[in-house]
Amino acid sequence: MKFSTIVLFFMVCFWASCSEMEDEMSDTAPLILQQIIPPSHFPNITFPDINAFTPERWFLGKKLFYDKQMSIDTTISCGSCHKQSFGFADNVPTTSGAFNRPGVTNAPTLTNVAYQPYYTKEGGLPTLEMQVLVPIAEHNEFGFNIVEIEARLKDDTMYQNMAKKAYGRSLDPFTITRSISTFERSIVSGSSRYDEYTQGKATLTAEEKLGETLFFSAKTDCSSCHGGFNFTNYGFKNNGLYEVYVHPGRYRLTQKDSDLALFKTPSLRNIGFTAPYMHDGSIATLAGVIDHYNSGGKPHIHKSDLVRPLNLTNSEKKALVAFLLTLDDYTLLKNPYLSE
Repeated sequence: MKFSTIVLFFMVCFWASCSEMEDEMSDTAPLILQQIIPPSHFPNITFPDINAFTPERWFLGKKLFYDKQMSIDTTISCGSCHKQSFGFADNVPTTSGAFNRPGVTNAPTLTNVAYQPYYTKEGGLPTLEMQVLVPIAEHNEFGFNIVEIEARLKDDTMYQNMAKKAYGRSLDPFTITRSISTFERSIVSGSSRYDEYTQGKATLTAEEKLGETLFFSAKTDCSSCHGGFNFTNYGFKNNGLYEVYVHPGRYRLTQKDSDLALFKTPSLRNIGFTAPYMHDGSIATLAGVIDHYNSGGKPHIHKSDLVRPLNLTNSEKKALVAFLLTLDDYTLLKNPYLSE
C-alpha cells in the first residue's frame, strides 16, 4: 500500500476516545502519519498488502519494540540495541544479550530500514516481518521463542486489546512480528544538512565540499558502494578488515566459499551517531575508518578490488570526515514519536 493511499485513508478516519491509550492514539495519529511520510527526495515507502499501515498497528509495534518482556530474562528490548540517541544503533562494539551474553556483531542502524531489499547482515530474509524473529531466537540476543512471548503476554489486557484493535485477533506471533515491523518502517531519516544543501536550503564549508568531491570521485570510489539516496547499494563486500575473520559473513547463510567474510554494505546516513564502526565495531572513529581505507586494508582472498591504497593527504582525510558528518540528521534523535 503506497503512502498516497494511506494519506487518503487518514483524512477520512475518525478516532474515538474511550481509554487513555485511545486518547493518545487519537491525538497523535495525524502527527505519526506526518512523521512517516518520507522526504520528498526519497522514494515512497511500500507496506506489504498483508500488513498495511494503521496507527493501531504502529502503536502496538512501538510498545513491543521497547518492551523488555520480549527477551527471555526480561532485561533487553529491541530498543536496548537500537537506541534513538545513537541513530537507532548502539555505541558499543557489540551489545550484550539476555543473561549478559556477549554480542556477536555490531548493532546496525534501523534508520530507513523500510528501504532495504533484504534483511540481516547476511541478507537472508526477504521481509522485515521475518527479520523480527531473528533477534528473538538468537541465543546471544533475546534467546527466546516468539510462542513463549505470546504465552507470557496472554493475560496482559492492554496488549490483547491493542492487538484486537490493530489486527482483529489476539496477540500472537503474527501480530507481534507485523506490528513491530510497522513501527520500524516509520524510522525514516532524510533531514540532514547535506539533504538541505542538495535542496538549496543550506551551505557546506570549503572542507566539506572537498570531502564531497572526494567521496564521489574515482580517486576514492566511496560512492560505488555508498551511493543512492540512502548512501548504500546493499551489496556484499569484503573490505580487508582482517586477514582471518571470526565471523564468516554471508557464508553463514549461503555456505558458498565465495561468500566467506562478505558483509552487507551499511548506509552512511547518521554515521556520526553510530560509532563504533565495521561489522564487529572494531574501529572507534570515522577518522580510523578513513585510515583503514586509505591504507588499502589487509590482504584477503575475497577483498574487493575497490579497497586499495588511496594516498590521501591529511587534509583530504579530514575533509572526508567533515563531509560524512553532514549526513547526520539531528531531528531523528529528537523525534518524540519515536521515543520510548
